[in-house]
Amino acid sequence: MNGLVFDSLAPVVLLIASGFLAGRWGWLAQSAVKDLTQLIFYLLSPALLFRTMSAVHVEQLDFAPVAAYFIAAVILFAGILLSQGFSRRSAVLALAGTFSNTVMIGIALINLLFGSQGLVTLLTLVSIHALVLLTLATVVLEVAVRRDAARQSSGTGVPTSMLRIVLQSFRSSLLHPVPLPILLGLLYAQTGWGIPAVIDKPLALLGSALSPMALVLVGVSLAYTSVGSHWRGALALAGVKNLLHPLLVWLICLALGVGGLPMTVMVVTAALPIGANVFLFSQRYAVAQDLVTASVAMSSMLGLLTLTAILAVLL
Repeated sequence: MNGLVFDSLAPVVLLIASGFLAGRWGWLAQSAVKDLTQLIFYLLSPALLFRTMSAVHVEQLDFAPVAAYFIAAVILFAGILLSQGFSRRSAVLALAGTFSNTVMIGIALINLLFGSQGLVTLLTLVSIHALVLLTLATVVLEVAVRRDAARQSSGTGVPTSMLRIVLQSFRSSLLHPVPLPILLGLLYAQTGWGIPAVIDKPLALLGSALSPMALVLVGVSLAYTSVGSHWRGALALAGVKNLLHPLLVWLICLALGVGGLPMTVMVVTAALPIGANVFLFSQRYAVAQDLVTASVAMSSMLGLLTLTAILAVLL
């Protein structure tokens, strides 16, 4: 069991380490991280998300285990927002506490542990994982950004029109480079047409570059980050993601009567380390970059221990 977990998590740790060395050796300047983040957000991420969602047929999916997963995620997301106060920073931290690395780590791990039957359950979640959590985070972040802008423009410290802020935020969220390709891909999938090979291959190549590049950028940022001053916060956030999140999913599964392999897959998925998309969001919205960078790295390294322990309990 330790070997399976190690085989899935070791590449993530090595990619982060390679980016760290690239930053330390001066191969990639800190100023380049922002430009590369933009490239990922506006090109690589839409390609991956659209292509993934273009193969999803809603009527074939079993949403009972997925519902348990998202109920737990929303409870945890809201809890972090309430405890930290509504802001861009709390929204990013809430995303970090709930967004798992389902693609790069999850697919390989679940396939190794449970085979095709477990993989179907995971892919049902993956098909809407980003749609739900990234869209939720985007809406909250855009509302926070608009609220801050309204406060600055009014000079009174009070938003002039919350309704206007919400409407502007909703529009910005729909046109955002994360939810938009997800929604377009889902709509396209319902036509049953499929993506022509001449278009599908470039999309596949672009999408395959997202995870490794994002993790390398985490390492580069880590090279320019004083982790020592953030290790307590990073450890706490990693603990929320690696331990509290799967505990909540397990409790909700029990409450909804979800058991067996579907429950195991959902709990293991919740126990996965923080996904690199959280790092991209922190960079895009220029908030908690150092803390999130340290947390992604720490969550991935601690995952070797926490996942092994959780799997030992479940299996």
